[in-house]
Amino acid sequence: MARVALITGGNRGIGLGISRRLVTDGYAVSILATREEPTDVLAELRELAGSDDAVRYVRGSVAEPADHVRYVQDALDAWGRLDVLVNNAGVAPAQRADLLEATTESFDRVLGINLRGPYFLTQEFARRVVALRGALTAPPLEPVATVVNVSSISATTVSTDRGDYCVSKAGVAMATQLWAVRLAPEGIVVHEVRPGVIATDMTAGVAPKYDALLADGLAPIARWGRPADVAGAVAMLASGATPYSTGEVFHVDGGMHVPVL
Repeated sequence: MARVALITGGNRGIGLGISRRLVTDGYAVSILATREEPTDVLAELRELAGSDDAVRYVRGSVAEPADHVRYVQDALDAWGRLDVLVNNAGVAPAQRADLLEATTESFDRVLGINLRGPYFLTQEFARRVVALRGALTAPPLEPVATVVNVSSISATTVSTDRGDYCVSKAGVAMATQLWAVRLAPEGIVVHEVRPGVIATDMTAGVAPKYDALLADGLAPIARWGRPADVAGAVAMLASGATPYSTGEVFHVDGGMHVPVL
């Protein structure tokens, strides 16, 4: 039986890049997203997988705990196992606003989707993995499951016109550490992938700004990142090739995080 990966927001942008990579690597993939079922995207993924049964789509929101239960149960009903959770779904503020003009409505929306949602979806996923795994007499030598949180360079890089987004991603970084420590005895490893400037529909509106910054030395690798770049990091961490590691932060930012004099 193929390994099973749950990918939130796996129908577009970075998430679609991750879905394509994991399907190509032989995973059965389930996507959670709020939009109507994207038949063209699912057809592409099923063609990559070579099977209509290897890709599922659940319409729902990562911000809704009831959808977490429905999402995980759908994968179990279809495939009977859980191996990987990729907490990828996220939003930017609907409008950028200076910290002095920021609203509680935007803050609550962004943190509900970007932080609270994946935090409690991880809880649901882990509980079900533990139930499937059964009792342990000792921690397993190899991971039984992997959680990968897709955050952002904004976890540590300040943008004062989107403070809610930065706070949400900093929270994801701490949530990764919390879950890594709590779930290690359960045989579940947890990692964070931290993208930099990635070319997606979310960043299309600010392309001229980042074109100029990249030309001016924003990152040592002076190009836009691609969803496939992020997907490669997720695939590596999910593969089980690093069984003695957890709580790691893997930057996919062209070296943007490296201090330079």
